[in-house]
Amino acid sequence: MSDKPVLVITRKLSQNTEARAAETYEVRLNPEDRLYSPDELLAQCAGADAVIPCHSEIFSTDIVGQLPQSIKIIANHSVGVDHCDLAALKARGIVVTNTPDVLSDATAEIAMLLLLGAARRASEGDQMVRSGAWRHWSPSFMVGHQVTGKRIGIVGMGRVGQVMAKRARGFDMEVHYHNRSRLPAAQEHGAIYHDDLNSLLRTSQFLSLHCPATPETTGFLNAERLALLPDGAIVVNTARGNLIDEPAFITALRTGKLAAAGLDVFSSEPGGNPEFASLDNIFMLPHIGSATFETRDAMGFRALDNLDTFFAGNEPNDRVA
Repeated sequence: MSDKPVLVITRKLSQNTEARAAETYEVRLNPEDRLYSPDELLAQCAGADAVIPCHSEIFSTDIVGQLPQSIKIIANHSVGVDHCDLAALKARGIVVTNTPDVLSDATAEIAMLLLLGAARRASEGDQMVRSGAWRHWSPSFMVGHQVTGKRIGIVGMGRVGQVMAKRARGFDMEVHYHNRSRLPAAQEHGAIYHDDLNSLLRTSQFLSLHCPATPETTGFLNAERLALLPDGAIVVNTARGNLIDEPAFITALRTGKLAAAGLDVFSSEPGGNPEFASLDNIFMLPHIGSATFETRDAMGFRALDNLDTFFAGNEPNDRVA
């Protein structure tokens, strides 16, 4: 019998991550990359010491209550931990970690792709060319919104938000932001702080969401707050889908209150919201903000670093519970 800790890896991770994990742990892999049912997840955890899950595995109060006593640590392969009932896990004495820092560049790249794609009607143009419907040109053809020099509001000026601000400055955008606390001046790089979210919304020709999903932020971009945005604003979300009140958002897109949107995350995943598919002014991606080869290795290694530190008897750097 191996004396290595038993590690459950719930989804197919990068080849380099799985190879490194096998050096130190007795690994239970998911080579078919299936989404486990709650019962399957619990069965995989039987007799295991640790789990590396993704945001697709929900550790609700009920699931946490059924985890075997052998589970000592959940090392998330994600920054967000809204899929974990942290209070329940803490009550069970199970350590929880995440993977900050390593996906900021990749996620900000996708946010800028969505911003540009939404503003310049990329999904419409792509579909037009692919379908053979592009048969004319004129000065009034496929006119979109210029990004350069516009005002962008960033909600959540953490690691990803700060990288997004840097990318926006490359387009000479005027950066405004709202955060739980103001950044030191050296980190603002000229960005304008709004201690009041409503003030930021009134200013933002473009709005990019980078805050975590919490009970306080769930559904915060609702009809009342959407009404505060300038007419014809463009919203980008690469954080969590439940930050947006989707019915109110659809109404704003249909009425022209919002000119367009770029979304990588949705309230229901996978699948998204089928009502969005009927709207030409949404540029959508299937939650791929961190999906680069480099970032997937970095996320997997960060999760393993936390496990290695824990099993060496030390406090993991990225502990959240």
